[in-house]
Amino acid sequence: MTASTASTGATAVNPVLRVAPATPAEAAAHFRASLAFHADVSDVAAALAAGGDPGFVVLDSRSTESWDQGHVPGAVHLPTALVREQAEQLLDRGVPVVTYCWGPGCNGATRAALALAELGYRVKEMLGGFEYWAREGFAYETGEGREQRAADPLTAPVDAAACGC
Repeated sequence: MTASTASTGATAVNPVLRVAPATPAEAAAHFRASLAFHADVSDVAAALAAGGDPGFVVLDSRSTESWDQGHVPGAVHLPTALVREQAEQLLDRGVPVVTYCWGPGCNGATRAALALAELGYRVKEMLGGFEYWAREGFAYETGEGREQRAADPLTAPVDAAACGC
């Protein structure tokens, strides 16, 4: 008997299993829904690189100063605070929108996606935002022109074409 079971008389449950995992059917429904709401940086980059119409538009929801520092090539710039006021002039309701902001620590893309959905747009959020776009080594545009950094080996494969996800 361990010290924890001796004092409580019960088997201790680790923090991962303290709340039981969902049933397989519940998990499948959750993850299917998650994929309906989110797009991954690599998938967005692959769709844009394939040439032709990717079937969606990318929307950068950051400030003008942030946009000038760097943005996804071909993205539409529409700061989150202006979505309700200007979306109709910049976006076609028939074309899905993929929003992004700075990165995982910023919810601007989530707020922009909510505003767009409430206006009747089909929308997904790009996980990782501009931070992971740059960290994964994809080219971006700045006020100075096109730039690209080497992929961060902690976020993207260095010697492979794809991560295999």
